[in-house]
Amino acid sequence: MKKGLVSKLAATFIVIISVSFIMTAAFLSYWFEGYYFEQRKTQLMSDSQLIATAAVQYIDEKITADKFNDALVYVGKYLSANIWLTDNYGIVYAVSDNEHKNILGKQVLTNDLEQLRENHVVESRGKYGKLITAPVHTIEIPIFHNEMFKGVIIMHSSLSEISGALKRVYEIIWISAIFAIMVSCIVIYYISRKIIINPLAQINYVADKISKGEVDRRVKINSKDEIGVLAKSFNSMADSLEKVEKNRREFISNVSHEIRSPITSIKGFIGGILDGVIPKEKENYYLSMTYEEIQRLTRLVNDLLDLSSIEAGQFKLRIEEIDINEIIRLCVIKFETKIKEKKLTVDVLMQDDKLLVVGDRDRITQVVTNLTDNAIKYVNEGGNVKISTKAKGEKVIVSIFNDGPGISEEGLKHIWDRFYKEDKSRTSKVSTGLGLPIVRCILTQLGEDIWAENQQPQGVTFTFTLKRI
Repeated sequence: MKKGLVSKLAATFIVIISVSFIMTAAFLSYWFEGYYFEQRKTQLMSDSQLIATAAVQYIDEKITADKFNDALVYVGKYLSANIWLTDNYGIVYAVSDNEHKNILGKQVLTNDLEQLRENHVVESRGKYGKLITAPVHTIEIPIFHNEMFKGVIIMHSSLSEISGALKRVYEIIWISAIFAIMVSCIVIYYISRKIIINPLAQINYVADKISKGEVDRRVKINSKDEIGVLAKSFNSMADSLEKVEKNRREFISNVSHEIRSPITSIKGFIGGILDGVIPKEKENYYLSMTYEEIQRLTRLVNDLLDLSSIEAGQFKLRIEEIDINEIIRLCVIKFETKIKEKKLTVDVLMQDDKLLVVGDRDRITQVVTNLTDNAIKYVNEGGNVKISTKAKGEKVIVSIFNDGPGISEEGLKHIWDRFYKEDKSRTSKVSTGLGLPIVRCILTQLGEDIWAENQQPQGVTFTFTLKRI
């Protein structure tokens, strides 16, 4: 898991977050640089009004040259800028820094004069002609008095000093971005482990245990997200597997028991004959008993094969039009010997002489045979069996009743289970415990229903449906 999902999730989220923060930091750096220069320009233009007022007073000889120069030097230091003043022809007549006294009386403005006379502010970055070789941020602000162009204020700010201030801001932005990326990576790692990796690791661990036979293992994850749904589905699957495993073990146990009993009897009888333990005059008697056990074993094997084929969907149904009443008549005739032996009264009540349904003739015959045999088997000697058919809407309802002992409430829940026998002492020899499961599987494959009900004061009715034509 550590080399798989964790690394993939972490790498994906780290790349996404890193790109996001880098783009944000780059945008902030670019935006702040523009914002800083805009603020610098606003400040210089605001303070230039004071210089313009002083320049007009100086031109009008209202203040002395010394006082004007002192004011210019003070403002220059305050704004960290070199300030030049030119007349309306671009000739410099005052500077704030004595290092630039050599340009006094020189014309420094030619190309920009036209824009300045139209009261436009000119801004530039880089070298200022041949006068200043170091990169500077220059703002040229026109001076107007009584709507007359009086001159220009030129302010130079060193870009190296500005870059120093911006560099500190850039450091803060990028350090914050890197720190945010690191924190995000740590948080993503631990959250991924808590809400995804650990639950998946637990599911994987439990799945491994189940694959090794520990089918009672379950995942303990209490969350309502997709991982919680997965855990719930996994536990449901584990419950089903546990049930299947339980049924498998019970099935093997039951089959082993059912097969062992007749084989043991057969082995004992034949062994007794071969060893001479059984007298010659009784050999035929014990051979007949051996034959009955072989017949019982044959029925068990055939029922198992039928049930397995039906459940596996390998039992091919030949759907055709059949007369259910005819099948019931033939079935009753087939059991005539058993009916007479138990002195039973069998009533067959049919709605019509002929009642057509849709189904597989052989399978429906097997259903009626199994249910009729079941009714005869469990009814008391001299009891009553009643078979009836009735059409209701698009269905035909077939009921088979016997007035023998009822089935317990617990028994009604399990009579459709393989090898289940309500009275094991009475049915161990005559029943395989597979007849009713086979009946239910056949009807289920036909898309029909079957149910059992206890009757009052006693008796049991098995009822199933068929599609009417």
